[in-house]
Amino acid sequence: MSDLINLVCPACGVTNRVPADRASEAKCGKCHSPLFSGHPTELTGENFTKNVSRNDIPVLVDFWAPWCGPCRQMAPAFAQAAAQMEPQVRFAKLNTEDHQMVGAHYNIRSIPTMVLFRGGQEIARQSGAMGAADIMRWVSSQL
Repeated sequence: MSDLINLVCPACGVTNRVPADRASEAKCGKCHSPLFSGHPTELTGENFTKNVSRNDIPVLVDFWAPWCGPCRQMAPAFAQAAAQMEPQVRFAKLNTEDHQMVGAHYNIRSIPTMVLFRGGQEIARQSGAMGAADIMRWVSSQL
């Protein structure tokens, strides 16, 4: 039998306990949405802490803003990396313009900044736009 892991549903926010070896095809027990879609999860000030602390897999958060050119440039690469690395890593985005308190709490001084969390704790940080291959290489080197 496979080990069970906790995954937060990106659609409704409920924490699901699923077999680790079947995480890629798992669906939420409450809303029946897929737990992984190959796209980054949109985070808010309200669901940020739950998503970075309750997922048993690492969570990579892209702190960005809509007015930031490099952020918009990196968005497709971040989504491509998400499609390649899920379900080993949860990819998420937080709009620092809309959720300034979260950005301030994590001392985000420049964007885009990616922060890698494991068990709710920051384990690595990288500022500046990167391509998909570079994002995947950086994440892999941190785990």
